[in-house]
Amino acid sequence: MPRTLVIAGTHSGVGKTTVTCGLASAFSCRGLSVQTFKCGPDFLDPLQHQEALGGKGESVNLCGFLQSEDTLRKTFFSHARGADIVLIEGVMGLFDSKDG
Repeated sequence: MPRTLVIAGTHSGVGKTTVTCGLASAFSCRGLSVQTFKCGPDFLDPLQHQEALGGKGESVNLCGFLQSEDTLRKTFFSHARGADIVLIEGVMGLFDSKDG
């Protein structure tokens, strides 16, 4: 299994996508094969991941709400295979839906 980093934050808007894209671009420029994932049903952030990779790859969604655990596992491992490093961008933050 490749080295895997999870980029998370305390809430929305803290720069998870910026950090993910920066790391993806930096690792890719160093000649590493990078696979990016986004947690949740999102289409904008994965497009930014792909742009950061210079079109060398596809960012894949991992959604525990819409996918079974088995499907998540298969999706992750099939796309991570052959990558030097995997970057997983988390979704929002732990307390985004809490009041107060």
